[in-house]
Amino acid sequence: MRLPRLAGCAVAAGAIVVLGGIAHAQQLMIVGNDQKPHFADGKVTMGEPGKDTLSVVDISKPASPRIVATIPLDNTIVGPPTNLAITPSRDLALVADTMKGVPKDNAFAIAPDNRLFVIDLTANPPAVINTLTLGEAPSGLAISPDGKWALVCNRDGGTVSVLSINGKEVKVADTVTVGTAADRVSAVAISPDGKTALVVKAGSDKVAVLTIDNGKVTYDAKNDLPANNYPYNVGITPNGQIALIANTGGGGSSDGNVDTVSVVDMTAKPIHIIDHITVGDSPEGLAISPKGNIAVTVEARGSNRPKDTWYYHPGGAVSVLRIDGKKVTRVGEVTVGALPEGAAFSADGSHIYVGNFIDSDLSVLQVMGNRVTDTGKRFKLPGQPASMRSGPQ
Repeated sequence: MRLPRLAGCAVAAGAIVVLGGIAHAQQLMIVGNDQKPHFADGKVTMGEPGKDTLSVVDISKPASPRIVATIPLDNTIVGPPTNLAITPSRDLALVADTMKGVPKDNAFAIAPDNRLFVIDLTANPPAVINTLTLGEAPSGLAISPDGKWALVCNRDGGTVSVLSINGKEVKVADTVTVGTAADRVSAVAISPDGKTALVVKAGSDKVAVLTIDNGKVTYDAKNDLPANNYPYNVGITPNGQIALIANTGGGGSSDGNVDTVSVVDMTAKPIHIIDHITVGDSPEGLAISPKGNIAVTVEARGSNRPKDTWYYHPGGAVSVLRIDGKKVTRVGEVTVGALPEGAAFSADGSHIYVGNFIDSDLSVLQVMGNRVTDTGKRFKLPGQPASMRSGPQ
């Protein structure tokens, strides 16, 4: 979110809670829970840092997700809900903390952080094994399909950090400048062949195109794509034909107006935007099915606003987008909980999990072809879900 989107803190002290083994889990999802902001009829107050967590969820039985571990770990609702990811081997998770909680005027506020945590998912219990220092306000991230490197957007620095991954060793290999702090470099997606990445620059309504050669990343500003209002999230289909860019509008927050998803032809030379699809208000979350047939945008729709706001709704929604080759069509929507942030698909594409921040739970949706319905199940979390990813994604 954008509270401006809020904050993170320091690795919290406390015991790791393990509710079951994960060594043989066929599919995992990680959820970053930010406990600092508190909502009361649209008003946000900041609580004491040190209570954030990361939940590791086994979704190998898609209709029955199961928390297998929850560890104390700083997280934040500030930035798109893609500040974390799981490696293809499922051995590691990377979690960036965009903002941290700090004392201010006898209360608490937020300030830019610069840390990325490396979590060993094979440890019993899962544990943070390294903390990297990146640029200012590390935000959305993506791991390469071969699991050998990752890209992290430094939102307040106009840069992208390139990380090398060798087994469980993760290092900063390079830093690539793609803009300025005012560009709000927020989220990144890597093509299935590992040769191209798209980076959204929310502050300048542009999308940077990065060229990748064996982990060496280069950028040419002349190749920037024009997006719509405040591009904040991005994903690429499993076949690599198209990319989707979620334009949240409203400076990255609900304003009662419809917004758009831009469609990028990734096979054209040069790649370029070929369509804009109208969706609901503030589509911050974005997820594409592993089958490549549908995508969903996650929309706040004023659910974090005061109840007397003209565009207030008690819940947010997801818009369902059908993907047919390079043609994308909005085919429906499903109401979810209050202030929904992230979304993730199960490995077989049969279910979607949507994180409802204010409600501290997940909506569990079922997918049948291009049709998405609410199962009516809510999966309770030990905190407020600010970000989430299934893995590998």
